[in-house]
Formats: sequence, structure tokens, C-alpha cells
Amino acid sequence: MDASDMTAAAYEVHRRWRAREAPDGDFIVFADGSLSVMRLMRFSQLHGLQAEKWQWVELLRATAWTANDWMDVDCVLASCTYADGRALAGESAAHGSIGWVALTRDDDEGTLEWVAVSSEADPFAEVALDATTVTAITTAGRVWAFPRNTPQQVKIT
Repeated sequence: MDASDMTAAAYEVHRRWRAREAPDGDFIVFADGSLSVMRLMRFSQLHGLQAEKWQWVELLRATAWTANDWMDVDCVLASCTYADGRALAGESAAHGSIGWVALTRDDDEGTLEWVAVSSEADPFAEVALDATTVTAITTAGRVWAFPRNTPQQVKIT
């Protein structure tokens, strides 16, 4: 994305990404400067090996927003390329439970497509990328499957 074509919000998102920062909280930030506010929901089961089922749901999508705090997302634990894309995953040093996943272009700048930050997911230690999905696995073993074009529709198993 050429800087002359960017909105102020998109410019700020890309500037912060180059500094390896993302908004502090549960968000997906997109290259166009928009943001999805997300909430991690945990549902308990009475029977079975899995005691909880998780869902990360989109509460709202904002095209104009201001982050109260930005945090570092510079600890990369995994990286994977596929075609012209790169998936990155890691943790924030701000707190041990914060995990993040990003999809970038596999270019010299690592141009951001989107970054997802969860304050309760645990760090993401593994990541895989294919034509349709970014799949990230937390240190607790939860698998998050983000559709490349609609990451807010993530499925957690």
C-alpha cells in the first residue's frame, strides 16, 4: 500500500506495525486502518475430555478509533510463508497470556494485512499458512484457524 493512498488510520496502523506494536486488548487490526473489537468466550461442558469450548467473537467493527495503549508484539515464536504471504505468531512481553497472529505480504517491508491480538489466548507458538487459512496453535494447545480474508471469523478447537 503506497503511503499516498492511505488514510490517516491506515498510515498509523502501518507505522505502528513497522515498530512491532499493536493495540493493547482483544482486537484485529486491518491494513486499511479498521479494527474489530473481539471477545473471548469460554463455554463449559459437563462431559468429555475437553472441559471448555472457546469462541472469539466480533463485538463491533470500527473504521475510526483511537487506541488507549499500544503494546509490543515483537516476540516472534513462529513464522510461515505461502505464495506471497507470511504468517507470524508470538507473544507480547507485556504479559504472559497475550498472544498475537499476523498476516503480512512476503515483501521487503513485511506489509501488514492484519494482526490479531488476544489478551487471554496464551502465546501462539506455532503457525501455518495456506491459500485460505492462517492456523496458529497456542502454548496451551488450542488451535485457532483464521480465514485469510475474514480473520474475525476465527474457529478455535
